[in-house]
Amino acid sequence: MPVGEDGKFRCFPSTRGKLLYEQYHDIEWGVPVHDDRKHFEMLILEGAQAGLNWEIILNRREGYRAAFNDFDPVKVAAMTDEELRERLQNKEIIRNRLKVFSARKNAQAFLEIQKEFGSFDAYVWRFVGGTPIKNAWRAFKDVPAKTAESDALSKDLKKRGMAFVGSTIMYAYMQATGLVNDHLVQCWRYEA
Repeated sequence: MPVGEDGKFRCFPSTRGKLLYEQYHDIEWGVPVHDDRKHFEMLILEGAQAGLNWEIILNRREGYRAAFNDFDPVKVAAMTDEELRERLQNKEIIRNRLKVFSARKNAQAFLEIQKEFGSFDAYVWRFVGGTPIKNAWRAFKDVPAKTAESDALSKDLKKRGMAFVGSTIMYAYMQATGLVNDHLVQCWRYEA
């Protein structure tokens, strides 16, 4: 487990000396999210990360905020084909056509989920019984890529019309939004 220049143990082997990544780990990763806009942001970013590493997405996060209306699902759901095609020219985001166009499709499904459950937050926390799953991993290599819970969430989101929500992507989303605490037990953030 890497020790930062501040002497703190962190989970991610690639964070050392990378301030943006360290801040993400220390402030956001694994913290329970109950804000729908934040849920939507993480769904879009985790989908964009598919096939890439998270550092690439972190470095383009501000570009995504600008390109996708600060992750307002109502505004993203209303984006036109022309607006989405314009985003494909934006070097501040991943310019993959399927990923860019999935943002609108996912926003539309997200809004339908909000209508049905009152909020996306109420919907998604049902998959972990309303309480974060707290694991006790000692090595990052032991952390699974997906679980029965991420399988169920993925299957349900796909049924509702979302894209880029495979089980592995959904497990990363669940870790990021604190539905799962996968900080290693030695990590300074584990108990927090």
